[in-house]
Amino acid sequence: MRSLNPTAAGALLAAIGVALGAFGAHALRERLGPGALANFETGVRYQMYAALALIALGLQSGQRRAPGLLLAGAVIFSGTLYVLSLTGLRWLGAVTPVGGALLIAGFVVAALDARRR
Repeated sequence: MRSLNPTAAGALLAAIGVALGAFGAHALRERLGPGALANFETGVRYQMYAALALIALGLQSGQRRAPGLLLAGAVIFSGTLYVLSLTGLRWLGAVTPVGGALLIAGFVVAALDARRR
């Protein structure tokens, strides 16, 4: 199995985040209510945080565990917020914290691995 390239994953996640941010700002502003738009924007913001962290982790040796956690967290956290915003499927709000927990775990593991080096 091929291992995750954090720099490439982060760059791709950032590119998608910029595209989704522009989509939200231009195409969704008139279509979504303020709450749904705020949820969408939160998804974009946290996706970008994870993307930048992945790029930074890709520049460090010894960061093997955190990138996968951050990528999974960003996909689940931001993805559920995007779908929730666009569809109104409220049950996705129960899944979103799983992504948030994975993001937190990824940052904690990154800090622990950096400390060990």
